[in-house]
Amino acid sequence: MTAPDNWQKSSFSGGGDGSNCLELASTPTTLHLRESDTPATVLTTTPAPLTHLLDAIHAQAL
Repeated sequence: MTAPDNWQKSSFSGGGDGSNCLELASTPTTLHLRESDTPATVLTTTPAPLTHLLDAIHAQAL
């Protein structure tokens, strides 16, 4: 698998040194997430499982 080169930081990351941020990149079929202070560790998923996870987190927050 080719590593994406279009990493974007979360808008919630704020300022500072930038070493405590969630970053997201996408390819046509997958989504990639990493922590900026450990960029070699990447979580790769497809949109459907990530949607289910986020929906479950949102449901618990209500």
